[in-house]
Amino acid sequence: MSLPSSNTPLLGEQEHQHQQHQYTPRSVLKNVAHVATVTLKSSPVNFLLVFVPLGIIAGKLGWSSTSVFILNFLAIIPLASLLAFATEDLSCHVGETLGGLLNATFGNAVELIVSIIALRENQIRIVQASMLGSILSNLLLVLGCCFIAGGYNRLQQAFNQTVAQTMSSLMALATAGLLIPAAFHASLPQKDQASNDEKILALSRGASIVLLVIYILFLLFQLKTHKAIFEDFCDSDEEEEARLQHQNAAAGSPKYENYAELSSFSAISLLFIVTIVVSICADYLVGSIDDIVETSGLSKTFIGLIVIPIVGNAAEHVTAVVVAIKDKMDLAIGVAVGSSLQIALFVTPFMVLVGWIIDVPMTLYFSTFETAVLFVSVLIANYLILDGESNWLEGAMLIGTYAIVALAFFYFPDTQL
Repeated sequence: MSLPSSNTPLLGEQEHQHQQHQYTPRSVLKNVAHVATVTLKSSPVNFLLVFVPLGIIAGKLGWSSTSVFILNFLAIIPLASLLAFATEDLSCHVGETLGGLLNATFGNAVELIVSIIALRENQIRIVQASMLGSILSNLLLVLGCCFIAGGYNRLQQAFNQTVAQTMSSLMALATAGLLIPAAFHASLPQKDQASNDEKILALSRGASIVLLVIYILFLLFQLKTHKAIFEDFCDSDEEEEARLQHQNAAAGSPKYENYAELSSFSAISLLFIVTIVVSICADYLVGSIDDIVETSGLSKTFIGLIVIPIVGNAAEHVTAVVVAIKDKMDLAIGVAVGSSLQIALFVTPFMVLVGWIIDVPMTLYFSTFETAVLFVSVLIANYLILDGESNWLEGAMLIGTYAIVALAFFYFPDTQL
């Protein structure tokens, strides 16, 4: 073995020189270009990013409320997809437990940002409607599309029944958290409305804390104590993905070669930048709602319950349908039902506590009609997934239910809560 000569740099010096080389202006620009390329190719809805500058310009220059609403509505769809992409990549670097918390937080970041901005402007009606709308959209529309897309050319599709039952039970609990305040309100004497409102507010804040604790326990159940149950189907998905990537690499597929995971720094930077841009677009979107209600004749309830959830759930819609077509129904169920669960157990109670902090009376009390719709929707969805099998007709049932709900809320007038 030959000894290093006086001209041979030591190992530490080689690492130092390598690090210096990594941070040259040219390497930084190359890395930025690489991250931009990977990010833009992460989702088919990213072509809508052209509406981001248009939406911001429309808001800055004071264009018509309709233009501001539509442009920023279209702009938030790809931004939601970028948030999901960056969150998934960051989760790979920080581990499963912290990754689960990140997915819980940023997986519904658009709903959180839009709701916080609306709550700051005292648009409680919009916040409540968007929360309920996100639950119904994922549970009926997304799940229904998954059943149809995956089952139209198959006799039956199977998925993990234990996981489905766990999620169904949690959805039933979350529904109870919204039904009980409505029943409580209906049982109170109507003589002292101010006192009733205080009681409903106190009940909502206490129930929100309980629901958040249950959600944390669910994360512990999923990521720690019963991780094996949830990993049974994940392993097969990962093996299939690895096999496809190996085939693509061997064949020299350009699509595979251009794809690479983001570094933790790149993922955090992307999360930070996209979150700021989403908040700007959401600010203009929420600010235009009052004028849209006056000019279009649509109610705030319909806009919050049907229109706005499409923005936050667009990326999840695409993901769930694509994996359902590939017959990965466990993953599709996890995306559709899991997202509804996050909204019901995490986002909605969290918004009540945010309202408590900023002194806005956000509650878990929804109108009798809204709670009835939620109860029926959860009942139908739970009944269809409890057997661990699905087909295209069950998907048609879910979409039909969603169409009836959308039609009902189109004619449903705004109510003072």
